[in-house]
Amino acid sequence: MTSADQDRPATYREVFAHSEFRVVYGAVALSNLADPMAKAAITLLVFQKTGSVALSALAFAVSYLPWLIGGPLLSSLADRYPYRTVIGVTLVFRAALFLVVALFHWPGAVLVAALFLSTLSAAPEQAARSALLPRALPKDRLVVGLSLIGGLHQITQIVGYVVGAALAGISTHLVLFITAALFGGAAAIVLFGLRGWAATGTGAHDGTLLGGMGQGFGLVFGRAELRSIAILLFCAMFFVAVPEGLAAAWASELVADDERGITQGLIMAATPLGFVAGSLIVGRLIRPSRRRALIRPAAIVAPLTLVPAFFEPSVVVVVLMVAACGFAVGGVLPPAQGLFAMVVPDGFRARAYGVMQTGVTLMQGAGVALTGLLADRFPLPGVVSSWSLAGVLVMVVVSLRWPSERRFEEAIAAAAEREPQPGRV
Repeated sequence: MTSADQDRPATYREVFAHSEFRVVYGAVALSNLADPMAKAAITLLVFQKTGSVALSALAFAVSYLPWLIGGPLLSSLADRYPYRTVIGVTLVFRAALFLVVALFHWPGAVLVAALFLSTLSAAPEQAARSALLPRALPKDRLVVGLSLIGGLHQITQIVGYVVGAALAGISTHLVLFITAALFGGAAAIVLFGLRGWAATGTGAHDGTLLGGMGQGFGLVFGRAELRSIAILLFCAMFFVAVPEGLAAAWASELVADDERGITQGLIMAATPLGFVAGSLIVGRLIRPSRRRALIRPAAIVAPLTLVPAFFEPSVVVVVLMVAACGFAVGGVLPPAQGLFAMVVPDGFRARAYGVMQTGVTLMQGAGVALTGLLADRFPLPGVVSSWSLAGVLVMVVVSLRWPSERRFEEAIAAAAEREPQPGRV
């Protein structure tokens, strides 16, 4: 094989040729549809039972807490037990949970608790999936596979919220039954279709979940290559979460009240749609050697696309700006995630993923909260522009401290030396 052949992007056909990826992709499609449908149904149920907008908003917000509270802790389970077992059991649990919720009438507090438990159980499932994919897909196929799953996640989130909200207006319990069926279907796909990959991290644990979590933090922040990727992604997510968080307020400044809902929806949808386009185009059309080199420029461009908000552009321009931001993020996340997975030794990936996901969630939430507070005191266009300009400067500084390509290659080679052979259980 020539060097040009080795450097060509993997094709979708090559990625889907791996049976493990097909199984994971199918399970992700069903579970990612189920998750937003459950959120839509439960937030509406809580509002119907309590009549409180604040409590219904709390029901939605509580779904983000598990990653901050127990995500890194429970993620280490995926380094202890077979991936199929971890993914399958958590999906069965979520299916059973929403089936019970759908069968009976529960008070609002129980509904909120159910949503919390569902999201909490997703932590080890997602961690196991993140640890499995690098073992199932070779290097460049991993990046293309992550691009496909990232795009699928964005699309199913949009469809899930729209369908869930529409059906919840007819019957919230119907939505919950559908949610349970989707999680059950995802569990069946995994349990009957996924090969039993043996756990690889047992020997690396000190015997406790808390110790495993500590090892995850120590690994991510103790190695320069992993620390650089983590800081870049955390900072990027901190600054680019603005459009979705301020969409409602931004729409109210752009259009009249009767058009505000549509405009808000367009702004919120522009980010995921841009991400889908960016991740698929960069993942499929850009050579692997160039794709990794684009991570830092794309991370700088992402907040840069929002700086023109200072000039108070029209709705069309705002939507295009937000879509461009999403496109740039699509050029950052999958390649950076793929690089991260290749640098982390097998047996530690689930714990490392838990740390990364917690950091991303925390930084996104903090970015939205801070810009919301600023927008209460200052004109929104100026807040978006200034915040994004600060993001550009921060990303430039972070990019200057990025390790050399040689160091990354050495780290990947060192991690590969520790790779065990795939095992069956």
